[in-house]
Amino acid sequence: MEGVSSSPPTGSYSNGYHHDQNGGGTTQADHFKPRKSSHSGGRARRVPGGQHEIETPPCTDFDKAYFQSYSHVGIHEEMIKDRVRTETYRTAILQHRSHIEGKVVVDVGCGTGILSIFCAQAGAKRVYAVDASEIALQANEVVKANKLSDRVIVLHGRVEDVQIDEEVDVIISEWMGYMLLYESMLGSVIIARDRWLRPGGLILPSIAVLYMAPVTHPNRYAESVDFWRNVYGIDMSPILPLAKQCAFEEPSVETISGENVLTWPHVVKHVDCYTITVKELESVTASFKFQSMMRAPFHGFAFWFDVEFSGPANASAPSSVDQSIKTNPFVGHRRKRANPVDALVLSTAPEDPPTHWQQTMVYFYDPIDIEQDQIIDGSVTLTQSKENARFMNIHLEYSSGGRSFVKESVLR
Repeated sequence: MEGVSSSPPTGSYSNGYHHDQNGGGTTQADHFKPRKSSHSGGRARRVPGGQHEIETPPCTDFDKAYFQSYSHVGIHEEMIKDRVRTETYRTAILQHRSHIEGKVVVDVGCGTGILSIFCAQAGAKRVYAVDASEIALQANEVVKANKLSDRVIVLHGRVEDVQIDEEVDVIISEWMGYMLLYESMLGSVIIARDRWLRPGGLILPSIAVLYMAPVTHPNRYAESVDFWRNVYGIDMSPILPLAKQCAFEEPSVETISGENVLTWPHVVKHVDCYTITVKELESVTASFKFQSMMRAPFHGFAFWFDVEFSGPANASAPSSVDQSIKTNPFVGHRRKRANPVDALVLSTAPEDPPTHWQQTMVYFYDPIDIEQDQIIDGSVTLTQSKENARFMNIHLEYSSGGRSFVKESVLR
């Protein structure tokens, strides 16, 4: 996502012990000490026409650091070079040209301005490119260099604070973080929607779905853990507990393949960008029940997401992602609009072409041996950290083979 926040370094591995509730495991120490933050100081904003007021949150020191991290061009270079991401957005804009041509667009978190320029090229009458990061200054120069200053207006500030004195027809944003909801940028899209989007307006993307599935990854475990059992003929196994903690205490962003996935995926959260509220994002809980398709060591859970670019007329219609997963969960991930009437889908699933989002892994310190057809059930809760709402607390409870476990981790 552009103009949003720093990302944890790809391949930074860590996680915690899973706790065997039957007394056979070890409890992970909680190294994350949240500090209660105040949400006072927000201001009320009135949408065009004075229909209702929007309460906007204050800009915290965490927010300022987040915006500052997006001033570095390297982050934007990585995202733009993600061809799956960038070309899907461009295709979506062209696909919805009839909704954009001659219309007013807001680009939330515009970064370098590339999506704003795509919209202008598609015939938008006016594009408000909003970004709180200093990269907005560069975006303005890019707009000038492409002779689009008469149609693309760069606004340097939070979407919660900038002023746009008209309703808009389209909101576009690349707001998705690791594990979909990390970084909490979706809240800014919701505020933009409630402040400016006219009834019947278009939001791109319109639907997002977060998935999870159990995974096996022996190579990853061997690289990070088994390595220490014999190092140049030296027994370094005393280091194993520390090696496991350093490797698996926190979530890891990395690329896996479909071969690592033990079961069909489960939907953790379905997001309808036309109706979702900020309150809904504070805590997400889902129960799951998986049936393993193979005998293998169960090393942890993987999370990934799809987003769908459907028009306003389809906002209340069933999502093509939802429909496909009912019959064959992975079909929905592979599908990229084979039929012109289908909505365009951008997927970060393990069996699809890789993106900079990769997949988010929550590993256990020690794997669980799973038999074919064995059931894995439990629940997952994702909550915004009280210390910094852009961080995500992950609480997993799961059972299999007569044993129950708890795993807690923080994506930060």
